[in-house]
Amino acid sequence: MVDVVDANDNVLYAVTKEEAHRKGYLHRTVIAELKNKNNEWILVKQAPDRQDKGLYVSPVGGHVRSGETLEDALKREVLEEIGITDFTYTYIDKAVFYREVLGRKENHLFILFEVFSDNDIRLNGESVGYKHFTTQQLKKELRENPEKFGKAFHFVVRTFYSNLLG
Repeated sequence: MVDVVDANDNVLYAVTKEEAHRKGYLHRTVIAELKNKNNEWILVKQAPDRQDKGLYVSPVGGHVRSGETLEDALKREVLEEIGITDFTYTYIDKAVFYREVLGRKENHLFILFEVFSDNDIRLNGESVGYKHFTTQQLKKELRENPEKFGKAFHFVVRTFYSNLLG
């Protein structure tokens, strides 16, 4: 179950995740950008069965369960997707991201965090690899090879990190 929210993040009611995607209801998703002590960005490459197959995306992204706190959802998703339990984090902001993909109407309120850790990453089956990028490398890749990155990551960059586009 997920909470359907309005544009101001007020909870309206709960539905299944499948119903939220079928009907395009706005619901919460935590997204996290992973950085290490060298301030490198660590992005994951999506598995072939994922919506952004073969593309680099934010290493953490997942639904907030109905009634779950944002912090608990973040900790759960970080553990599930990259296998890290020891990290610090900073809340960045929220924005609505909508797309239709794989027969779903994904209407997500992205709740963005930055996660900081130097621990080893253990990927789950959603990703097939990861790569470290300095800020300069990421800027260059986004400019010269934008097709290497997933649509949701492009949205995150445009919305929260416009400095990477210059």
